[in-house]
Amino acid sequence: MILRLPPLAPGLRVGLYGGSFNPAHAGHRHVSRLALRRLALDRVWWLVSPGNPLKDRSDLPGAASRAAAARAVAADPRIAVTDFEASLGIGHAGPRYTIDTLRWLTMRHPEARFVWIMGADSLASFHRWRGWREIAARMPFAVIDRPGYTLRAVASPAARALAASRIDESAAITLADRPPPAWVFLHGPRNSLSSTALRAAKTRP
Repeated sequence: MILRLPPLAPGLRVGLYGGSFNPAHAGHRHVSRLALRRLALDRVWWLVSPGNPLKDRSDLPGAASRAAAARAVAADPRIAVTDFEASLGIGHAGPRYTIDTLRWLTMRHPEARFVWIMGADSLASFHRWRGWREIAARMPFAVIDRPGYTLRAVASPAARALAASRIDESAAITLADRPPPAWVFLHGPRNSLSSTALRAAKTRP
């Protein structure tokens, strides 16, 4: 099986931003550009997932169609959109988890400097993710503040458990070079758009 990944060179600083992207929107681009600037990343990959195991996937469009739509929204040469996770799921029984993808990437590309990117809403529920402690031990991660989640995120079980590994926001530019576990919470201009709200607005009469 040949997986088509975005270009990757030794030492490249790559932010991994996973999600359903159903649909992708300007908020995803805002988070990515913030991460590119504050973390001194070379690229951000949008990992369009086959589906979130914690959410209902019955009405989820195919990964290929969501990825195609996401490319139009990204509109930045530093942002690459890939749905390679769907190919990783071939022959895989049951849902695919983030930890599976990160294991695959870090084992095959140890020369890259990956950083996992998530919103503050994801940190609030991070303790429910399969292998969340291993995710934190496998690569540094950055949390981008989101409206309504600032306090819930930093008070969450995962944030408390990983408190000793949190670095000061002023040192965010060094995150990609740090051995895990290491993470940073990035504040700044926040975007209130969400895929859930966009889908709900689309279905209203």
